[in-house]
Amino acid sequence: MEQDKPTDVSAPRSPLTRLVTRVLHGYFALSRGMTMGVRAACFDGEGRVFLVRHSYVPGWHLPGGGVERGETALEALAKEMREEGNLAIGDAPRLVHVYFNRQTSKRDHVLLYRCDGVAQTAPRLKDREIVEAGFFALDALPAATTAATRRRLDELAGRAPFADFW
Repeated sequence: MEQDKPTDVSAPRSPLTRLVTRVLHGYFALSRGMTMGVRAACFDGEGRVFLVRHSYVPGWHLPGGGVERGETALEALAKEMREEGNLAIGDAPRLVHVYFNRQTSKRDHVLLYRCDGVAQTAPRLKDREIVEAGFFALDALPAATTAATRRRLDELAGRAPFADFW
């Protein structure tokens, strides 16, 4: 089921919960030699892009997350799409670029995939991670869409060269 409007799926998280989440992210970043994440630019049949708003960081983002030990990048991609949006991969995902994400750590890299023909298998239900999620026309992105997300979409549209840094 496609969404025209974002769905509010969670109450605000407490400051303690946000602090614990940040500490855990920091621990995982420091406990690994290198971290790798995946992000998906998910487009539905109408050309709209799927974005999420997390409870622990500001702004709207492309869905994604970390690649765990023993997990392939495509397995991580499918998992994150399912968890963050109840999204089913349509056409085969296409790796479009690899970025160095020095804002997260000095060892973090992000693989960006383009996924076309994506459909939602069910409405996104409430949980503690995702506050809102939905499909948006490229000319009607939410005002709080992050600068990095806007740059990635410009790169994919050919309006900007691909950067090395997230």
